[in-house]
Amino acid sequence: MSNPNHDRYEYRPITNRPDYDWPGGRRLAIYVGVNYEVFDFGGGLGPKLAPSQTEPDVMNYAWRDYGNRVGAWRLFDLFDRLKLRTTALLNVDVLDRCPGLAEACSDRGDEIAAHGSTNAKAQGNMFGLREDSLITDVTERLATLGIRPSGWLGPWISESKHTPDLLAKNGYRYVLDWAHDDQPTRLSTKYGGLLSVPYSQEINDLPAIIERHQEAETFAAMIRAGVEQLLSECDRRPLVLGIALHPFIMGQAHRVPALARVLTELREADDPRIWWTTAGDIAGHVEAHGLAV
Repeated sequence: MSNPNHDRYEYRPITNRPDYDWPGGRRLAIYVGVNYEVFDFGGGLGPKLAPSQTEPDVMNYAWRDYGNRVGAWRLFDLFDRLKLRTTALLNVDVLDRCPGLAEACSDRGDEIAAHGSTNAKAQGNMFGLREDSLITDVTERLATLGIRPSGWLGPWISESKHTPDLLAKNGYRYVLDWAHDDQPTRLSTKYGGLLSVPYSQEINDLPAIIERHQEAETFAAMIRAGVEQLLSECDRRPLVLGIALHPFIMGQAHRVPALARVLTELREADDPRIWWTTAGDIAGHVEAHGLAV
């Protein structure tokens, strides 16, 4: 039975909220969230480059696996050149199946955020103790990288009715699943507040390129236009833009140049209104100053 209301947050238009600054008086926070994901061979969920004919679906599995073997490392080179720290959204099974990949994210100083166990399964069909156990296991395994993750993005943006409660119960500070706003907002849970940090389903290479059949130049233009528009608004309100990337999509050789051009352009402009940051630092700033509504 459907429910007309989720009871997680109340409606409040962005024009009717307290004003505040990001650190250093900046007004637009931008972070890059990179999805490091694993999938099952011979079944399970997974994006498709083309319709599969049989299982095992070698073509689509291998295309996705390219991101961890090649695309991620190509993106590391780009981020290193730009001196850009990102938010690494990690399926925890990456630790076992792609040795050294998660460690490379940690070594370059990226924020480590949890992205469930694998993208071969959706979390929303789990119940009670099973989902609680999953969150606990993911958290403890990612903590072996040296820091306990404070942020969560569900595989396939899939939640059960209890996911926010369980995240708060397990000590998470923020979640990226709710792409409903351009500012951090507070979700109600049984265990206190949980921040929703904006994560874009629009400035996101998977729906843009795979679902809408756009290409890298168009995606780069979307980033450029999004930043331009948000900068035109940020004198009135603080804003957040998350740029979501997947190494098996944007890490392809023919797509990196367009991404490199737009990110280089934005970084070299050195606009004093822009705070290049991570999702975790956005949540930390909001929490430290009690800013979210």
